[in-house]
Amino acid sequence: MKLNRFARYAWFTLAFNLLVIVWGAYVRASSSGAGCGSHWPLCNGEVIPSSPTVKTLVEYSHRLSSGLALILVVVMLIWALRAYERKHGVRVAAALAMFFMLMEAAIGAGLVLFEYVAENQSIARALWMSAHLINTFLLVGMLSVTAWVASTDERPDFRWQGAINWLFAAALIGTLILGVSGAVTALGGTLFPVTSLAEGLKQDLSPTAHVLIRLRFFHPFIAVVVSGFMILTAYLARTWRYSERVKGLSNALIALVLIQLGAGLVNLLLHAPIGLQLAHLLLSDLIWIALVLMGFSALAQPAREPAAGVIRPAHAG
Repeated sequence: MKLNRFARYAWFTLAFNLLVIVWGAYVRASSSGAGCGSHWPLCNGEVIPSSPTVKTLVEYSHRLSSGLALILVVVMLIWALRAYERKHGVRVAAALAMFFMLMEAAIGAGLVLFEYVAENQSIARALWMSAHLINTFLLVGMLSVTAWVASTDERPDFRWQGAINWLFAAALIGTLILGVSGAVTALGGTLFPVTSLAEGLKQDLSPTAHVLIRLRFFHPFIAVVVSGFMILTAYLARTWRYSERVKGLSNALIALVLIQLGAGLVNLLLHAPIGLQLAHLLLSDLIWIALVLMGFSALAQPAREPAAGVIRPAHAG
């Protein structure tokens, strides 16, 4: 596909936000979230920290990159409003991306101001992080849709789509649940590190273990179930709403899910080293993008429901 200037800018904005998200995970994994104290937007009461520690530099650099990401989205929205007609999909997606970006900033500020960072082990921190994860996924989804519509001009029709609407809704909700369980698991791993698989399992099954430890026990099972459902969704999408774009996105989704399962297993065996945690998070975001765009593209195709009880390809080959 040939990209116009706005489409290229939108893809760049998405890519930059992914980098900011991964760096934010490093802030959590390295326990640098309190690097600027409980001050926001200032850092330890200063605009520019005068005697920063390493953790201060990590947190401060994340704030700077987040601020730049906000500016990029603001520019994208203004550009979309000027370049596209009223009610165009690009305008709508860019406006929603702006909303979720503002929510992202508000949740990030709340984590700092309420001191849900560093070694804080409260359930409230897990809830805030879960809200942060969901909002981040919604932000990434809208940034992806903005870039996709600007690139393809596809316009999905959600009316009279039958079972496929429910299929994608279930896949999206399942992916959000998996993401939340992953965020809680990563938090538990940071706060309660282990040196062996046996030690981790003993922690998980202990009746006196912290709730964040016990919750991480369920993440692998959730991952297997949701991953299987995403693969089924990818297959049915290309069966019921075939196009070359849907086929390509479904192939990408299946490949990413399988890679993620392998990465998750290695992550478990190696006790979640920081580098692998970051790769695991990036893969999660890429899976979410592939799922959102596959659903978006599939719903832009003519309805081709199979006969009752029969799953039959809509395209030979």
